Amino acid sequence: MSGAESSADSGLDPGAQYGRGRRALTLFSGGQDSTTCLAYALERYDHVETIGFDYNQRHRIELDQRAIIRDALLRDFPAWREKLGADHLIRIEALADISVTAMTHDVAITTDARGLPNTFVPGRNLMFLTLAGALAYRRGLTNIVGGMCETDFSGYPDCRDDAVKAMQLALNLGMDARFCVETPLMWLDKADTWRLAEKIGGEALISIVNADTHTCYLGERGVLHEWGYGCGHCPACELRAKGWREYRAG
Repeated sequence: MSGAESSADSGLDPGAQYGRGRRALTLFSGGQDSTTCLAYALERYDHVETIGFDYNQRHRIELDQRAIIRDALLRDFPAWREKLGADHLIRIEALADISVTAMTHDVAITTDARGLPNTFVPGRNLMFLTLAGALAYRRGLTNIVGGMCETDFSGYPDCRDDAVKAMQLALNLGMDARFCVETPLMWLDKADTWRLAEKIGGEALISIVNADTHTCYLGERGVLHEWGYGCGHCPACELRAKGWREYRAG
């Protein structure tokens, strides 16, 4: 776990801050969706912390963008400066060790017999939510905000609304807590996600999403397209570019 925690609050007792303002934890990868979710949380909550995961992902350059994005949000949105709290980076390399996917190994992106792309990392979002819940419990953060989406989700089963609701129930039962897992993008396509970013932060937020976020599965940041950096041909780039075109078309 890394280092934006202050010495004053880094050792909170479980549940110590419950009831003291609206507090949230945002799953923040450095991508388009999670950045939009972070802006969403900063608009709605009094205190927002971020959590990211290093699982030896092939596009781990996204992790380098996280601090850049946080700094850009603080620069361009002064009202959020007092709200944005600690950032936490959790290392879970075991996730790559137990799966051979195009997200964790240098293999071609393909689709299996079930129609599921091999960019699916089994258990990834389930593990993310479990670890986020454990951290939120210690930090007294009652809301967990994630970018899971069932509309443009590439068929990933752990992005489905039912899966997220099941995880919320499991976290609350297993920790005797009252977490609310929010998924503001669940029923939005990529064009709608661009529109949500504009609604929250106008062209300033659109500019940050374009220039600073990273979505490309191959980790390419050599070319800045109108929709952002990326290889331009992996599924993530194609989806992001398509959404951009539809968003700009109105």
